[in-house]
Amino acid sequence: MDHPRVSNDEMLSRIVRFDQLQGRGIPLMFIDSVLPSHQRMNFALIGDTASENTEFSPIISAPHRFQIGMVKARPGNGPAYHTHDYVESFLVLSGRWRFYWGNDPDPAAFEGESMLEQWDYISLPPGVWRGFEVAADEAEEAWIFAVLEEHEAFTSKDPYWSSQIIEQAAEYGFHADESGKMIKPDNYDEIRSQLLAEMDGGR
Repeated sequence: MDHPRVSNDEMLSRIVRFDQLQGRGIPLMFIDSVLPSHQRMNFALIGDTASENTEFSPIISAPHRFQIGMVKARPGNGPAYHTHDYVESFLVLSGRWRFYWGNDPDPAAFEGESMLEQWDYISLPPGVWRGFEVAADEAEEAWIFAVLEEHEAFTSKDPYWSSQIIEQAAEYGFHADESGKMIKPDNYDEIRSQLLAEMDGGR
């Protein structure tokens, strides 16, 4: 093997402590995050994961051939119906999560669903529309771990949202441009602070 030597300091920089992670949550990583039933905290561990909000950076910035994130949500909350041009997969860390999917962008036309429990894993192929949420009858917030196929950020729409979600987000002043970047309303800071307070600052 012919690899460069790795220092102890570099190895320590490649550790993500859970306490460190919790203070790095983004409550408005996507335009749907402002909507009731879709509010959640997103965390970027490695790579750009998926985001419409440019005000975040992964904790581990060294290049990888994959991207890692985590999501925390309250019962009945989770990402709205959307799709990506790359593989997106999830491991349930706590609670129960309902996943639903289909080939039509209309969320009412979803074709299948499954309830995933702790340690269950799901891999979602490119182009399949999907949504997921913490089961409504769960007693407390739950966590999920995300592994995404490597992809370029802010080069095109990402995610693709159902038209209903785009319209609902627009009512709150949230839009995404053609490069996939969030266009924020004038009261963005106020909304962000409110959501952070409701989710205990990501803790």
